[in-house]
Amino acid sequence: MPVNTEALAQKYRGLTLDLVERRLLVTNFRGTQQEQDLTEPSNCQGFGRIRHFRRATSPGWPSNPLPIDPACAALSLERCDEVRAQVFQNAACNWRCWYCFVPYSLLEANPKHSAWLTPADLMELYLEQPNRPRVVDLSGGQPELVPEWALWMIEELDQRGLRGEVYLWSDDNLSCDYFWKYLTPIEQERIITYPFYGRVACFKGFDAESFAFNTRAETWWFERQFELMDRLVRSGMDVYAYVTFTTPSAQNILDGMRRFLDRLQGIDPNLPLRTVPLEIQEFSPVLNRLGDVHHLAFRHQWAAVEAWSKEIDQRFGSEIRSMAITRIQLGHPAPV
Repeated sequence: MPVNTEALAQKYRGLTLDLVERRLLVTNFRGTQQEQDLTEPSNCQGFGRIRHFRRATSPGWPSNPLPIDPACAALSLERCDEVRAQVFQNAACNWRCWYCFVPYSLLEANPKHSAWLTPADLMELYLEQPNRPRVVDLSGGQPELVPEWALWMIEELDQRGLRGEVYLWSDDNLSCDYFWKYLTPIEQERIITYPFYGRVACFKGFDAESFAFNTRAETWWFERQFELMDRLVRSGMDVYAYVTFTTPSAQNILDGMRRFLDRLQGIDPNLPLRTVPLEIQEFSPVLNRLGDVHHLAFRHQWAAVEAWSKEIDQRFGSEIRSMAITRIQLGHPAPV
C-alpha cells in the first residue's frame, strides 16, 4: 500500500512540534546507523553534524552549486567550490524514499534518537562550536512539517546580532502545504524576504512512475509537487530545486524527461536552470532496502541525466547555461 502522505504529515507534525513552548523534536545522531556515514563526528552534543557541500560530483554528472553559490552570494563571499554547513535534522518525514541516507527509524519521531529543543537551544549549541560554519542547514526528515522552524531560526539570528553573518538553508520535499496553512501572511513574508535564507525543494522523480517508486507515496502527489513549487516561486522566495532520476524502467526516459522540463518551464521558463539533478548513491541505511530493481535504478539514473543534459542544451543558449545559478532570474513575485 502507498504511504498516506497527508495523514502521516498531520501525525508527525503533532509529534514533532510544541507550539506552546516553541520546541521541535530534533534528531540526535549518537549511536545511530546514520552516524556511521558521517565524515566528521557529530557535534552540538550529538544534535548536529557538519556537512561538506561540494560543487564537484561524479565524472559525467552535472555539478552541484547548492547551497554553495546562494550562501556565497548572500554573505558576499568569493566564489568557491565547497562550503561547510552546520546541519540539524528534524525527526520525522511523511515519505519513505528508498535511497534516503537517513534510517527510517530516524524519520518516525523516535524518542530514542531525538529530543525536544528550542531554536534558542540549537543556536546556543551552534555558537559553542569552534570554527563554526557560516551556513546552517535545516534538514530532515521533512523540515516543512514544522515551517515555524525556519521562522524561529531567523528570529534567533536577528536577536543575537547575526544577521548577515550566517546563511540559513532549508530542505523541502514538496510533500505538504504547511508553509501557507500554518504561518500567517506576515510570518510568511518574514521568511520570504529574509536576504540570508534560501530553500531547496526536491522533486522525487521525473514522472509519476519514478516518483511513486522513489517515495512509496500516492502517484498523484507527483502532480501536487508542481503545484507547491509554483506557489513557492510565485511567492518571491529565493528557491531552488533538486530532482532525483532513479527509475525502475529505462523505457521512454527521453519522452518523460521532455515532459518533466515542460512542466518546470510551465512554472517559470528559467526554472530548469535553477534545478540540480542529484546523483543517488549508496549509504549504510540503504543497503538492506535494495532489491534487483533498485540496483537497476542506480544505472537508469545515468540514462535519465543524459536525457536531462541533452534537453537543457537544446532549450537554453550557452551564455545563460554558464551563468551562476543565483543569477538565473525567476518570475516577478506575486502577493502571498
